[in-house]
Amino acid sequence: MTAVVGIKRLGLAVVAIAAAGAGVLAAAPLLIPASSVKEAVQAEIRAVTGLDPVLRGSASVSLFPSGSVTFEDVSLGGTGPDATSALVADQMVARVRFFPLLMGHVQIADVVLVRPTISVTLGPRGRSNWSTYIETLARALGPHPDRTTSFSEIRIGDGTIVIRDEQRRLLETLTNVEMALAWPSIARSFGATGRFTWHGQPVDAALSVGDFVAALTGERAGIKLRLAGPPLNIAYDGYMSTRPTLRMEGTLSADAVSLRDTLRWTGQLPPPGGGFGRFALKAKTSVNGSTVSLSGVNVELDGNIAEGVLTFVNDTRRALQGTLASENLDLSPYISTVRMLTGSDRGWNRLPISLAGLHGTDVDLRLSAANVTIAAAKLGRTAIGGNLRNGQMTVTVGESQAYGGLIQGSFGLADSSAGANLRAQLQFTGVNLEQCLGEIFGIRRLEGTGNLGFTVEATGSSIYALTKSLTGNASMTAHNGSLAGLNVEHLLRRLERRPLSGSGDFRSGRTAYNELAVNLRIADGNATVDDMRIDGPAVKLSVGGVASIPERDVDLKGIASLIPTSAATPGFDLPFVVQGPWDDPLMLPDTDALIRRSGAAAPLLNTIRNRSTRDTVRSAIERLTSSSAPAAAPAAETSAPAAEAAPPAQ
Repeated sequence: MTAVVGIKRLGLAVVAIAAAGAGVLAAAPLLIPASSVKEAVQAEIRAVTGLDPVLRGSASVSLFPSGSVTFEDVSLGGTGPDATSALVADQMVARVRFFPLLMGHVQIADVVLVRPTISVTLGPRGRSNWSTYIETLARALGPHPDRTTSFSEIRIGDGTIVIRDEQRRLLETLTNVEMALAWPSIARSFGATGRFTWHGQPVDAALSVGDFVAALTGERAGIKLRLAGPPLNIAYDGYMSTRPTLRMEGTLSADAVSLRDTLRWTGQLPPPGGGFGRFALKAKTSVNGSTVSLSGVNVELDGNIAEGVLTFVNDTRRALQGTLASENLDLSPYISTVRMLTGSDRGWNRLPISLAGLHGTDVDLRLSAANVTIAAAKLGRTAIGGNLRNGQMTVTVGESQAYGGLIQGSFGLADSSAGANLRAQLQFTGVNLEQCLGEIFGIRRLEGTGNLGFTVEATGSSIYALTKSLTGNASMTAHNGSLAGLNVEHLLRRLERRPLSGSGDFRSGRTAYNELAVNLRIADGNATVDDMRIDGPAVKLSVGGVASIPERDVDLKGIASLIPTSAATPGFDLPFVVQGPWDDPLMLPDTDALIRRSGAAAPLLNTIRNRSTRDTVRSAIERLTSSSAPAAAPAAETSAPAAEAAPPAQ
């Protein structure tokens, strides 16, 4: 019984002590004047950071569930009527140490800024509206023999950071900022971790500085930075100083699932065309002011791997320069969206050309590769230079082993109010003409090895519009080849013996040649054939006329000649026309020449000249000379000379 009574008394004592303690805790905030707490917190912040925040709102003290002092409406700077505050926060919560507060002393454990807006204005020569505060913070964090341990962490909750660059007229805003800034009160390091949202994408950030005071004073300090977000991951490990200008030395690495999406995220227009997908870069980095130099670069883009050096300048204009070398280079992704021809009627593409991505960044890049792939084309060792400035792109081909020969020249494309300005000056030497002309122009009727050169200019809003304004000249020479789909020798030998026997099927064969020469003048999309000569072992052809590049058809006239096999053998010349689409033209012999060749049918020419009978007779002649002429047609030539009665050549 006595034990039970003792336990009850002990329980009552514990309850009484707890009630007394709760009463003390509840009464403590009432015993500490808010003004005193406000002044004490402000004084300690000033002692630790050197900064003097303006605590304009009310102050409240709370011990439950933890000791804290909350201030409403806090700012840093902006005391004048027109001044802009470097920092404004809805609340500043100072978490205080419990037992010193019970003794009437305010000691801050950490500080939380709730919904702050931090304004950073960059001026000339690297100065900003924070320069004075940073210098003050550096002095406050410097060595002080009489300094006691105090708070070393500031947290930011739901903050906003506004960055203005007056010289470049840039404005960037970081929202949803959640950061923790910490520096040990005795050591020299500094760390910041958290996340923010930029251009609608969340970014995780981590920063560590080996010597925080040295970094604040502009001296050389070790730095590690990590930024990770869906559009881009960046990591830097090295050193940094800001006196007399920004300098950094270290290793930089970056990667992105889509470089095109990353460029859009940063506010840049991506280049026109396709490609610019998966991207990765690692390099030794040197930063001097606004110039970033990358050496030992290992860069991967769309599966292409290259090594070299790069330099990026972010001054009044952004500029990228560099030299890269690659073993295998596939350029197919970058032209994958370019459609020269439509899929249905094989006409030129009429969709608008967009070159807006050529603006914004200047590029001067030299690139070499042992093997280059462009769609179905396989090129050998290639050296090219690319230059982009003010919306004008120029690609210079120093040398490219292509189509069994070499390519040299330049290609230019510029954005204009009319759409696009095209300039090209290229020379193909010793190339396979069937592959070269087939892949570039869709012409696959010419076989052999030769040289091709052209200089052209055009302006238009689409591929079709460019072909309509195309102006310039072109030339081609070739040897030891053939015209595919045209058996001129077979046709001439048949018509030599029987002029009205019909042309037969000669479009499935080939016409061999020893030498070929073509010279063209191009004006407003029309290519005039000034000179076209084909010399073969059995035939010669001379051609002139016009080819329409926009309509992709030809209208040519020429003379085909059989080469005599001996001095006693007379030659045979036949005028002809070539008409129709240039990838499948129709070659027609001159009907009048065939009639004159045929002794029996020659009098018909006089009849043709008679207007009343011309149409009827010409229709009959065309039926006689067609490949589907009736079997009785040769009988009309029984009175022809014996030379015409010989059987047709096989």
